This record gives sequence, C-alpha cells and structure tokens, in this order.
Amino acid sequence: MGNHGRFKSARTIYLLALLLLVFAKGIPADVEQRGNDGPQLKSYHEPDSDEEDVRLSSDIAAGASVTSGHRVSQPEEENQSPAEGLEGEEKEDLPEQPPPVMEKPKEVPVVNGGTAHGEPCIFPFLFQGTEYLDCTTDGRGDGRLWCATIYDYDHEKKWGFCETEEQAQERLQAEEAEEEYQTVLRMLNATTRRTQKKELYEKLLKVAQKGHQKAMEKVAYAMLFGDYMSQNVTKAKDMFDKLAIEGSPKAQTALGFQYAAGLGVNSSQAKALVYYTFGALGGNLVAHMVLGYRYWGGVGVPQSCESALTHYRLVANQVANDVSLTGGSAVQRIRLLDEVENPGSTSGMLEEDLIQYYQFLAEKGDVQAQVGLGQLHLHGGRGVEQNHQRAYDYFTQAANAGNTHAMAFLGKMYSEGSEYLPQNNDTALQYFKKASDLGNPVGQSGLGMAYLYGRGVPVNYELALKYFQKAAEQGWVDGQLQLGTMYYNGIGVKRDYKQALKFFNLASQAGHILAFYNLAQMHATGTGVMRSCHTAVELFKNVCERGRWSERLMAAYGSFKEGESDAALVQYLLLAEQGYEVAQSNVAFILDQKGVRIITENETYPRALLHWTRAAAQGYTVARIKLGDYHFYGHGTDVDYETAVIHYRLASEQQHSAQAMFNLGYMHEKGLGIKQDIHLAKRFYDMAAEASPDAQVPVFLALCKLGLVYTLQYLQDLNLKELISQVDLDQLLGPEWDLYLMTVIALLLGTVIAYRQRQHQIMIPPRPPVPAPAPPPRPPQEQTRPPAQEETPAQEQLEENQPEEEEEEEEEEQQQ
Repeated sequence: MGNHGRFKSARTIYLLALLLLVFAKGIPADVEQRGNDGPQLKSYHEPDSDEEDVRLSSDIAAGASVTSGHRVSQPEEENQSPAEGLEGEEKEDLPEQPPPVMEKPKEVPVVNGGTAHGEPCIFPFLFQGTEYLDCTTDGRGDGRLWCATIYDYDHEKKWGFCETEEQAQERLQAEEAEEEYQTVLRMLNATTRRTQKKELYEKLLKVAQKGHQKAMEKVAYAMLFGDYMSQNVTKAKDMFDKLAIEGSPKAQTALGFQYAAGLGVNSSQAKALVYYTFGALGGNLVAHMVLGYRYWGGVGVPQSCESALTHYRLVANQVANDVSLTGGSAVQRIRLLDEVENPGSTSGMLEEDLIQYYQFLAEKGDVQAQVGLGQLHLHGGRGVEQNHQRAYDYFTQAANAGNTHAMAFLGKMYSEGSEYLPQNNDTALQYFKKASDLGNPVGQSGLGMAYLYGRGVPVNYELALKYFQKAAEQGWVDGQLQLGTMYYNGIGVKRDYKQALKFFNLASQAGHILAFYNLAQMHATGTGVMRSCHTAVELFKNVCERGRWSERLMAAYGSFKEGESDAALVQYLLLAEQGYEVAQSNVAFILDQKGVRIITENETYPRALLHWTRAAAQGYTVARIKLGDYHFYGHGTDVDYETAVIHYRLASEQQHSAQAMFNLGYMHEKGLGIKQDIHLAKRFYDMAAEASPDAQVPVFLALCKLGLVYTLQYLQDLNLKELISQVDLDQLLGPEWDLYLMTVIALLLGTVIAYRQRQHQIMIPPRPPVPAPAPPPRPPQEQTRPPAQEETPAQEQLEENQPEEEEEEEEEEQQQ
C-alpha cells in the first residue's frame, strides 16, 4: 500500500502542474481566438498578410522536434504511471510491483563542428542566463540544434551542432539542393521564352532527383500537364506516390485528381475523395475548392450546402487577402466551342498586329493608346502578359501629357509597390492629389484610401468618406466598395447595413472581387439580409475562381491552340474538378472532337456526357442542348427521345434558346419522343425565328418543307378517285347536262374568237411607204401623149394594202 500512496501523491502533483500549465497558456489563446470569431469584411490586404497555404496543424507538427531549452525535452506524460489513469475509481489491491527500474541515463551527443568539434554536450548548460537540458535552436536563425560543451557558454563560447557526420552530410546536400532550386525558380520567373523554360525544367528535374520536395512537386505537375516537359502521366503518378508518403498536400491533391479523372489509374471516386480530404487537411487550397464544388453539386458525396460553404469560405479568405490595390491579374475565360463556331468573336484575345498598332500609336504620342496599353500590362490578360515595367512607362508618358487616368494609376502602382517599383506613399499621394484635383474618380478613390488607412497622411475618416462619395458618384467601383465598407463597419458614419448592401451590389455589378466577397459574408452570416447559404456559396465560388490557379485557363488554351490536345485536356480537367464551368464545357468539347490519345475511344462520349451534364447544371445553355443531342443520337448513352425532349424544353423555357426551339419543332413534326403535331411544330419554328435572326433562314426552309409535307398528306388523305366516282352529274345538273355543257363551251369559244379578231385589228401597225420602182422606157409613139397624173404615196399605200385585206377576208370566211 506504500507504493499506492506514492502513486496518489505523484498523480496529485502531476494534475496540479497540468492545471497550472492550462491556466498559464490555454486561456489567453482561447480568449484571443474567441475574440476573432466574428465575420470580417475585406477592403485591401496588407503586404505582410500573404500566405500560400492554410496550415491547419503545422504548428503542432513543427514544434514536436524542437524544444525550448529551459523546459524539459521529454513530455511529462511519459512519467505518468498506468495506475494514475484510473482517477476517481475505487482501486483494487494490485499485485506487488517489482521495484522501479532506474531510468537509463540519456545518451549525450557528441558535437559536430562549432568551436568544440568532437566533444560531448554538457547538460544542463547556461546560455544567456537560462539553463538548457537538451539541444536547442535558440540563438540561431537557421533552425539547427546545438549545445554547449561546458556549463557556462557565455563564459568560454564552446559549442557544437547536435548531429552526426551522416546528418551533417544530408543537411549539406539538402542546403545545396535548396540553393539550386531557388536559383532555377528565380530564372523561371524572370523569363518568358519557352525554349529557355524547357532548359530550366531539365535543371529542375536534376534538383528533384536529389530528393528536393518542392522541385519534385513542380516537376511532377509539369509531367502531368505537359508544361515545358514531355507529358508522362504514369511517371508523374509515381512521383506523386512518393511525395504523398512524405505527407505532401499537393501530391495528395494530385493523386485525388488522377483517381477522379482516371488518368494513369482506374477511376475511383472513393479514392479521389480520400486523397482530396488529406490534401485539404494539409492546407491545400485547390483540394478545399474541389471539395467545396463536390459538396455543392453532390458529386460523389451527399449534397451539403453548409459543407460547401465551409470549404469555399476558407479558400475565398485567402483569395481576398491576395487582392491588391491594382486589382491583380485579369481572368480570361475562353469557350472553345464558341471560338470554333464564331472565330474571334468571344475569345477577347488581341491579335499581335493589333497590339503592334497600338504600340505604334503610343510611340507617336497617342495618350489614349498609352493609357490602354498601360492598363493592359498592369493587369495582364487578352493574350498580354503582366508587366509592371511597361505599364509604368506607358502611364508615365500619358501622365506627362496631362492624362488624369494615368496619374491615378501611377498613384496606385506606387501605393501598392512591386518588384519593379518600390512602394512609396508620398509619391502615390502626389499623383492621387493631382488626379483628384482634376476631378478624376480613380484619384479621388486613391486619396480616400490614403486618408482611410493613414498612408502618407494622418487618418481622417471624414475626408476619406468625402473622396469616396465623389468617386462613387462618378461610378468608380473602388469608391463604391470603400463606401460599403465604411457603412458596414460604421467608420466615419453611422453603421448602416442597407447602405453597405447597396454599395456592395453596385461594386459587384462591375465585377469587383472584394464586393463579391463582402456580399458573400453578409449572406453567410445573415448580416443586413436574410441568411442564404445557397447565395453565399455561389458568391464565394465566384471569388475562389478568381484565385491564382485561374491562370491555368490561359495555359490550357495556349496548349490547345498549339495542337497539344492531351495537355490542354488534362489542364482543363483539373479546373473542371475545381468547378469552373467554362473548363467543364471545354473538356466536353475536346472529347467530342475525338482528337485526344490519353482517353480511349470507347470512353470519349461517356466522359463528354458527364462534363456536359456538369456544365449544364451551372446554367450553360449550349451544354443543355448538347445533352439533348447526345440522348437523341445515342452518344455515350442509349437513344432516348423523351430525355432529349426534356433537355430541349429546359433550354427553351429557361434560356430561350432558338436552337432548342427549332429542335422541339422538328421532334413535334416527326413525332419523336412526343406526340406528332404539325401545328405545334410550326409554333416552335416560329418561336425560333423570333428568338434569333440567325434562325430565320433554317426556319423558312423548315416551314416550306412542312407546308409541302402537309399538302401531300392532305391530298393523300383526300383520295380523288373515290371522290370523283361518288359524284352523280345527272342528279347534280339534270338529265341533259351534256347539252348545257356543249352550249356553254360553244359560247365561250365564240367569245374568245371575237375578242381575238378585235384585238388583231387594233394591234396591226401601218407599214412604212415603199418607193416606187423606176418606170420602164416608153416607146416613141407614147412619148407624144400627154403625161399621166402621178400617184401620191397614200394612193400607192392603199393599192398595196388592198390585196392583203382581201386575203384576210377570205381566211375569215373560211374559218366561219
């Protein structure tokens, strides 16, 4: 029982120490966390708040191997006796325990390097007035463990690293690989030449072969997508497997994508969900976005709006933090189907010749061209890469010419700062003030931001509100956004959620990402509006799709234009998994063309049907019509006219599609999947012609065909032979109907003859006079006779016409 009493006293001491530890550390952290639970709206992020990933448990994992020197390195739980876990229970007499075994002394490491190479560590040792019982990283910035070889380090400065020769060699190799990786990464970010990037990826592959995790991730993704390396899905899968074992969230997400899409492996939605979940737990934002879309659409999981909201909100927080004052890069969404059917009409891409033309105008001093090119290079997009140096040059030229927009944008660039242009509040304030004094809304909004956050001037909420109101009155989106933020938080004005909602809605109409984010927060929490999970998810989804991963849309489009259909397909597939509707329709279009080798032919139509279905669920009209076509022709599914009619009708009623109306008219005409009805067919044809001018010619031809078919069908149903045989003329006209008929015919014939004779007399034109021939020479006896009277031309004409009239009278008499 003596041992039992000692156990109770030890347990009591341990519990007291544990309670003291909880009260000392746990409560302040809990209070701090509780104070940050409320929803916060975003305005613009501070430069120090950027984070690449959301780490859910990294602090615990990172702190497990490093100890603070003045604390015992082993956890206190190791000293707890098994019997101490039975607190509060009546304890039975246990068998006598063997005497406690004395704990083996801890092995003292021999230091490597430092000022005491090869000597053992001394524990405890004193460093800057604190005793350390184990190796520590305190005092070093590289995270390497060290110890002192004498008690008082501050006195003799003898120390060394707590590592073996092998560990030191591994560390040196890792440092060398990291240095090579950073060098290659800087070169990749600095160049835009494709050939040079291919060479750099070959160097990156050598770094990856040394075991560098980030290099392996980058190379594996390059092999998966065919980015500057030969596409090799199988080899990428092997690399992802190795990285996943090491706990890489990016690799786990990539494996989830491969199992979801069936690339290099047999498709398995269950395995995909597991890997996506592990990737999300590791903080990968793409995995969170994929899970958000899956819960929103019920893809492989039960549909859950609240679960989707959780994942999308987490990603949207990071995207909103990355939004800068200049707005970031533009997102270009190009539908391959629309571009093929209407080349150049919807892509929004600028031709190289057009860009060169604007550059020529800018060089000649065209201010509008300079401002336009400056904005194009500031935000990127439309086939132009983001380039702050060129943007600054164009804005400077336009500002020197007195353009207020250029002045304001220069202020935004100086206020935000970049790798090319250092941040400078004073210079930004000067440009904002110049533009604002000339009535420019961009400059007014920038000046409001300066007074709101105290950038170069003292904080003054009244002036900030004044400048934001001026900018908002001119329709500038940043002014509207900041006014909404001030009304929401009650900064400088009385808190008014209705006014905040009004200005956020106005800013969202111009497509401002932070306006969407703030509206999503209000709908998610029910602040100022009725809570709506569905609306919040849609708004958060819109924000998430503006993240940096959206740049892959243009990369996929570039691969497709270069004829690399497989590379484009894989990139669009990952974006489709993230919920991008334009990527889903592009995947279906590429598969529909049957130009890929990475997917077998018998899987092409079923996969295309799947992605048309997902795109149609997000409201894409053409995808809905394609679903009808697939069921009509039996592509990827059985022929099902009734289902085709359902899809066509949805597209007709919800999106007023002329193509869907025309198809419904055809199916009514033929009676396919629906009752045959000529009148309804004509109605749908007419509706299609009214819905779209392009449908008028096909509708005209269809109606002509419909009228001809209707006439032939009517005549066929009429049966003329039977109708004639049933007519009795004796009853209808009398017994002497033939005499009546002959008399009528004779009268009609006489009338026609008389009419023609009268017309003939009127229509005969008079002939021109013919000169008389010279008279023959007279004999001598006649020359003495007096000359006869000469005939006039009229008499000669009458004499000539007389025999012709006699001939015509004879012919008429014969006819009579």
